[in-house]
Amino acid sequence: MVNIFTYVVALALWCKCSILTDDESKRNASTCRMETDCSPMELTNNAESEEDSDYRDFEEADVKDMRLEAEAVVNDVLFAVSNMFVSKTLPCAEDVAYINVETRERGRYCVELTDSGLRVVAYDFDQTDDSLQNPYHETVYSLLDTLSPAYREVFGNALLQRLEALKRDSQS
Repeated sequence: MVNIFTYVVALALWCKCSILTDDESKRNASTCRMETDCSPMELTNNAESEEDSDYRDFEEADVKDMRLEAEAVVNDVLFAVSNMFVSKTLPCAEDVAYINVETRERGRYCVELTDSGLRVVAYDFDQTDDSLQNPYHETVYSLLDTLSPAYREVFGNALLQRLEALKRDSQS
């Protein structure tokens, strides 16, 4: 059994390896941080726009960013679940996106993604149940760790393979 310290260190290495070794990650900043369609300097230097227009552009970037963040979450752990995708039925707002997850045990969940984290909001795709009061998880890893023992096994095996590859590369 792996203790929690080893798990945390391994997770940190996993994230670092994913970012440093994946060329797509280097090109796609949304895996490391949220993107916007324009920089803050572009907003302040846009003399033709009124303040309301600048604010509207900023709001639209936030909406797009939450969807991008949800897509990045999906892409990060899709290998370890049966199915996972951003909901096209539930609305994506500036502060929320919904992700449908099917674990390897065939459990189906609708997960809410907000600035507070991720939490299960229904036990089926594209649904929300206001009576559920599930806790927020800071990471998708933590959420899936509580939902799926099979996720834990697949993630652990993938982590070991990456660590072994790093070890081989450092010995070369």
